[in-house]
Amino acid sequence: MALSRRTFSALAGSTALGLALGGSGGPGASSAFAAHSVPTGPAPAPPSADGARHTIGYDRHSLIVDGRRLVVWSGELHPFRLPSPSLWRDVLQKMRAHGYNTVSIYVAWNYHSPAPGRYDFTGVRDLDLFLRTAAETGLYVILRPGPYINAEVDAGGFPGWLTATKGTARTDDPAYLSHVDEWLTQVNRIARRHLYTQGAGTVLLYQIENEYDAHPGDATGRAYMSHLYRKVRADGIDVPLFHNDKGRNGYWVPGSFGTGGEKSGWLYGFDGYPSPAQTPPDWGTFGPGGAKGGASASPSTPGFVPEFGGGWFDPWGGAWCDGKGYAESRRTRDAAYERRFYLTNLANGLTLHNVYMTFGGTSWGWLPAPVVYTSYDYGAAIDEARNVTAKIAPMHQLGHLLQRVPDFAKLDRAADVEAEGLKVYHLTNPDTGAHVYVARNDGADAVTTDLPTDAGDLRVTVPGKDATLLTTGLKLGERTLKYATAEPLLCLTAGRQDVALFTGRTGQMAELVLKCPVEPFVLRLDPEGAWVYADDELHVNVPLGQGGLTRILVEKGESDTPLLLLFADDATAVRLFPYDTPSGTLLVYGPALLRHAEVRGSEVHLTGDVTGETSIEVWGPRGIGSLVWNGRTLPTRVTLSGSLMTTGLLPAVPEVKLPALGGWRMRTENPEAGPGFDDSDWKAADAKTSFSTTPVPEGQPVLFADDYGFHYGDVWYRGSFTDSTGLDEVSLAYATGTQGLLMAWLDGEPLGTHRMPVPDKDTTVRQGSWTATAAFPVREALRSPGRHVLSVLVRRMQHDQDGKGLDTHKAARGLTAAAFKGADPEVSWRIQGQAAPDPVRGPMNNGGLYGEREGWHLPGFRDRDWETVSFPRAARYQGVTWYRTTFRLSVPADVDASIGLTLQDDPYRAYRAQIFLNGWNMGQYINDVGPQHTFVLPNGVLRTRGTNTLALAVLSEFTTLSGPGSVSLTLLGRASGGVPVTPV
Repeated sequence: MALSRRTFSALAGSTALGLALGGSGGPGASSAFAAHSVPTGPAPAPPSADGARHTIGYDRHSLIVDGRRLVVWSGELHPFRLPSPSLWRDVLQKMRAHGYNTVSIYVAWNYHSPAPGRYDFTGVRDLDLFLRTAAETGLYVILRPGPYINAEVDAGGFPGWLTATKGTARTDDPAYLSHVDEWLTQVNRIARRHLYTQGAGTVLLYQIENEYDAHPGDATGRAYMSHLYRKVRADGIDVPLFHNDKGRNGYWVPGSFGTGGEKSGWLYGFDGYPSPAQTPPDWGTFGPGGAKGGASASPSTPGFVPEFGGGWFDPWGGAWCDGKGYAESRRTRDAAYERRFYLTNLANGLTLHNVYMTFGGTSWGWLPAPVVYTSYDYGAAIDEARNVTAKIAPMHQLGHLLQRVPDFAKLDRAADVEAEGLKVYHLTNPDTGAHVYVARNDGADAVTTDLPTDAGDLRVTVPGKDATLLTTGLKLGERTLKYATAEPLLCLTAGRQDVALFTGRTGQMAELVLKCPVEPFVLRLDPEGAWVYADDELHVNVPLGQGGLTRILVEKGESDTPLLLLFADDATAVRLFPYDTPSGTLLVYGPALLRHAEVRGSEVHLTGDVTGETSIEVWGPRGIGSLVWNGRTLPTRVTLSGSLMTTGLLPAVPEVKLPALGGWRMRTENPEAGPGFDDSDWKAADAKTSFSTTPVPEGQPVLFADDYGFHYGDVWYRGSFTDSTGLDEVSLAYATGTQGLLMAWLDGEPLGTHRMPVPDKDTTVRQGSWTATAAFPVREALRSPGRHVLSVLVRRMQHDQDGKGLDTHKAARGLTAAAFKGADPEVSWRIQGQAAPDPVRGPMNNGGLYGEREGWHLPGFRDRDWETVSFPRAARYQGVTWYRTTFRLSVPADVDASIGLTLQDDPYRAYRAQIFLNGWNMGQYINDVGPQHTFVLPNGVLRTRGTNTLALAVLSEFTTLSGPGSVSLTLLGRASGGVPVTPV
């Protein structure tokens, strides 16, 4: 029985939900899919918006979808970090091709809501489009709309306007909940159109809150979580709900808060980001158990890790990556890291596994939280420029294994096994009898040793800081594996034969033994393989990586169905792509990426990407006779392995030439510093009270930018007073996020610049709010009777996150107080920040610089009267200087080129630049802090076949020569293929 959203009232429908969700058989649950009734079998078909009703249940082993066990192999991707909807399809197709069956996404409240009561889900914010694209790609969706998401985004996803409202966030405060309910109503109106249970989309799971450890188990926390649960159910969301426990605390397990009597609709999940220096932890079957043991906190639900480290974020200055940026994160959390840690998770029964991040993307505009800079590459398997990295190999192998070999959805702990120098996990499938061994080497040097198995001792070698997966007794179609020292990747049926693929490290000697009670006919199709039949066993040996893919065909014997054995090293394996079609399963070998496949009569139509020269080989249903690649028919031949193979090679991707950047024009701004500037339309900063967690200094007005509706980017202050006679010093207290900055002028004359320090690795790397007082001496020439104007520019950076539920997102930003020595003037303050939100680019694109308010960053702005300049610049100027140029690209239409902008200068120069491409704020460069020097320019924002406008808003100080130095375009990746891209 599937549950219609019409079944729901605010609290009703719990019995029906038990049927639809198919829970673990707890009290009150009518479980159609209890553990004993769901044997090991094929995984569900790839999901789609098929119009059919579906059931989603679970037991302690796994999710159960439509009566079949599903291992969730998910990757995190944030649509808001890729502001080009066309490219969502690109990354989703890469994920599906490389083994993921699920994508997990945050939905950021601040990204969609520029003001109370206003919500925007259009353009780059089109959640409906993303969910449709995921369904079209064949991926389940884990939807995570908060209300709080953390995610290293401004205020943890809370909208800027929430910082200036009544109510304590992340509690049951009615003022806060009124805003939350409004947000969830907007999100859920879209989400319920894409629920997998309804056949309308592929939303599989839904998260409420995130890492909520502020009120664990107390009345406030229980009431808050119960409110969110009931609200989401009342909105018609009928898939299982969950929370992501920050670490392993056992918080918010089933039964820990009220769900209106509903049973079996709640999963416990927890996250973890272990360091590469750590020993991989046991957070399940092999762990210590108990409430803080990970999955053991909820023994009746499947092991669920909604976030497991696929990299790590990097702060301003790069303290965590030794100043080397995300390349260092990718190096230290490499493919071997993934094998050690993710295989340990699978051994511990974690069958819902989400890798955070799989594609990190870009925290463009004013999205980033104070703890990160613009790039959110994360060291992920797919880098910020959408390139698939070497880290994809384990993801590809494990993902396809978990989808194509059902034994792994139901594993129990088996007898302990010891092997010298290795940590060994031994599991078995109670239904099939297959045995699984994870052998992990936590030392630095390779270990070669005998591994005891039920099939005998196996001689294995595991490289240092790596792990391997071995199986015995595994069914390979109609035949049975005795053992293999290489890792299984998939087993499928293509046409008239079974196909099994095994993989390992380059240079490894793979040994495989098949049980063969009747001698088969064996055909070695590639010279690297060797075989011998003896004692009712077929022994196969293959050196991995020596000749690409090695094929050995096993026919006759005890089965009339041929078995094709394939052997590949990591680099070869990631070029093998299974794809299910209504006509049968295809296996494609050769291209860098397979995006889509379908069978039309005798024709196989494939779309995908090519980087180097390659052939294409396809195994598929009977009757296929021709191959069409990206719309072009290729000459082919039929091979002895039963495949269709091209007779020639597809050419490598052509070169892409990028123009040099020149023709720069320059204009200085900040007229706000001058005494004669007209600020009459600015807001008067004269409020007396604030909802901020920062106290209002006694006797002074509220100067906090958020209280006047300025939530993102730079903010200007102008303080008017009379008589500066005797004024010796001006002291300006201010508060910002990391790397905030203040500049001050008196009557247009610079007083100086103050900057917040670069965070250090040990004490301040996570600090989200920074406060300081900048004291500026006043020269004699500026002391006189009459009217004076104190002008202050604050680069406020971003709001702190609210990870501990202490309303830290409400800490003040901007000026907080002003004091004077030698005089006591009465100051009248006015304030100006960003203009109205950009209707296309959203509320977080622009700040309050004069040039932004006047449109200097937009491509249509006329800059012909600006001064022509060339780089490097060598000038001393306190304030803001704008530089603009245009450039034209002519990338071939069938080439997907990823392009970045690289800025370089002498590190002693202290300046920063805000980068605008075609009006889009693509990030902030701080020359003497770094570590980021290259900024990805996503296609769609970037016109790869047309003219682009580039603008740099440079903030510089008197202390050093200001930049820019070198500004150039950088080719970050290219492939023949790609997806059609619509400009945004």
